[in-house]
Amino acid sequence: MSNTRRPIVITCGDPAGVGPEVAVSAWKALKDEIPLCLLIDPDFLPKNLDIKILDRPPSISDIEKNILTVIEHNFAENRDPGKPNPKNAEATITAVERGVNFIKNRQCSAICTMPISKSILKEGANFYFPGHTEYLAHLDGRNSYGMMLVNKYLRVVPATIHIPIKDITKYLNAELIEKTIKTTHQELKNRFSISNPNIWISGLNPHAGEAGMIGDEEKKFIIPVIRKLESKGYNLTGPISADTMFYRKKRLKFDAAICMYHDQALIPIKTLDFHSSVNLTIGLSFIRTSPDHGTAFDISGKNLANPTSTIEAIKLAWKLAEKEKKDR
Repeated sequence: MSNTRRPIVITCGDPAGVGPEVAVSAWKALKDEIPLCLLIDPDFLPKNLDIKILDRPPSISDIEKNILTVIEHNFAENRDPGKPNPKNAEATITAVERGVNFIKNRQCSAICTMPISKSILKEGANFYFPGHTEYLAHLDGRNSYGMMLVNKYLRVVPATIHIPIKDITKYLNAELIEKTIKTTHQELKNRFSISNPNIWISGLNPHAGEAGMIGDEEKKFIIPVIRKLESKGYNLTGPISADTMFYRKKRLKFDAAICMYHDQALIPIKTLDFHSSVNLTIGLSFIRTSPDHGTAFDISGKNLANPTSTIEAIKLAWKLAEKEKKDR
């Protein structure tokens, strides 16, 4: 590994969840090929694990393959697997902020975040962001951003993210859809080197509204946005009925699908490959990935957590970081 490369930083997420253990499992799987450092309280790690404790990200030459490089991050309370503690909320949040600063200071090449519990962060630190995605965009000063789920079968982007179903139409509008299409288009070009990405857009309603018979959002603002951007050269198709756009013959035709809400996008990709799906935040100035699962408090500390999504998230982050380095 060349010294011009910089490691990926992994944030531990909620320490009571499976984040620390899947991060360690991912490091064991990838330590021979990808330089990694884990931002965590060293006391949260297994006692039989060889670790090197630092106060800042290491250079590549300081990373030893068989010793986990740890950036020390102190928490208020001990780790109790499966029992989240609101007193650790503040440290969970500042770990993400530190990780982002490491990238912006060119000490790390990308960040892979382990799962957080929004309810615990709200209870313990008055965290008012709906999730990691929105907080990262805030730290980056971005108002055009999104969540792209990626696996070998699909790339999907929900236009609205962590919004209750009953409130979707309060947030969904022409401006948001246009931003989502533009952000997705730019990400496919820049991060995935697709020169003229083919993007399909779902409808909001069953049968994409059926010409206004089952809801009029398609006619009011989804179709006008698609036609507007098509006139500017975007390669778009839609709105497509969400229940028919993901079977194999159709999904082979597009580079990414934009859906109107969270489950409309995430159900098909998780059904096709639950364990290998990765969350990539789009629209940021830096690379951030995460496993596509939650804290899993119910199995934390039981050695049952599957690290595949974390492994794939780190691999994608490294692939994108390597491309970014070559493009400079």
